Amino acid sequence: MPIGDKKGGFVRPGYDPLEVPNEPTSVAVSSGDSSLDVSFTAPVNTGGGAVTGYQATTTTGASGTGASSPVTITGLTNGVSYDVRVWALNAYGPGPFGTGSGTPEQVLAAFASQSDFSNSNLIDYVSVSTLSNASDWGDLASAIQAPGGCASTTRGIFGGGATAASSGAMLSTVQFITWASTGNTANFGNLTTARFMLSGLNSATRGVFCGGSNGSGTQYNTMDYITMSSSGTAAGFGSLTTTAGGFGPLATSSSSTRGIIGGGYYANIVSGINYITIASTGNATSFGTLTGSYGTYMAGCSSATRSLFFGGSNFGIGGNDIQYVTIATTGNSTDFGDLLSATAQCQASSSPTRGVFNGGTASTNVIQYITIATTGNAADFGDLTTSRVGGTSVSSGNGGLQ
Repeated sequence: MPIGDKKGGFVRPGYDPLEVPNEPTSVAVSSGDSSLDVSFTAPVNTGGGAVTGYQATTTTGASGTGASSPVTITGLTNGVSYDVRVWALNAYGPGPFGTGSGTPEQVLAAFASQSDFSNSNLIDYVSVSTLSNASDWGDLASAIQAPGGCASTTRGIFGGGATAASSGAMLSTVQFITWASTGNTANFGNLTTARFMLSGLNSATRGVFCGGSNGSGTQYNTMDYITMSSSGTAAGFGSLTTTAGGFGPLATSSSSTRGIIGGGYYANIVSGINYITIASTGNATSFGTLTGSYGTYMAGCSSATRSLFFGGSNFGIGGNDIQYVTIATTGNSTDFGDLLSATAQCQASSSPTRGVFNGGTASTNVIQYITIATTGNAADFGDLTTSRVGGTSVSSGNGGLQ
């Protein structure tokens, strides 16, 4: 009969249970498109030798390996729940396993903005993990320009906008799409202040709309918030600063706890970065400073840990810069790489691993992407259904949802 070991396993050929590593602990499973990322804390007790790798396996047989946390398991079916086991290996064999579970989901990104500098009600979308051209999702309630956006895992939400870039044409309308199906938007409620050229960020439950303009030279320091699973009128969150973050078009992104707000315009271009704690209310706090001279008309997206800023303008030629910060810290941004070309007023959103951005002041239909965990230049993703500039992009797997 098998001989029990001190770690709860059994002696098997080619396996020494007294010398293998302990099990990984604090196992957490996050969703990707047809994949699961299995993160864990490495065992302190590595047995009789150094850990040579980790393996994660579903109870259906799919597996992945890696040198450290996280380990990715691919080839799974979206919407199906999987039980996962992960263990460490050394020269003596695999140790006992830690367990977790998760459900892979396709991450969708939806784009709503002006079409070739004209008002538009079109919503495009892509699957973030698949390089392809965009498809038509449905329509906004009316043809507008420059709304802001945020998203939960079930809804993409668009707030504000304008029927024309002039005073009196500003909208306070908040509308939403449901990720489970394509189609036109439904009414959610209203912002506290009608405005356009605003931006949005979110946690898993709360969306925050930041800044904006009335089209006649007034930039707002307003931040509103909504509970994304419900509907109704937004409530006041707090104010942006005048020295950093700006009141005009902003680059926004988030982790599950912290919102990052960069660039903007207030009497002049500002290059500061603000942050907020999404679960509370209150005024923004200075985070640091952007690099370069392109502080306004930028776009932003994030993973759970890293926030990126794309392009921008100094009211001259747009920039091709990509910059990033680590969300949990404070400090100035660092160079990430370059866009395919200089642009401003593009849109950006993300999955847990990939940033996708499109459109811009050249009124282009090009979609570009980067891998968030690394640095480097952007690459071609595909094309929008039409050339776009300004507006917003939302996704079902952005950094605030991870």
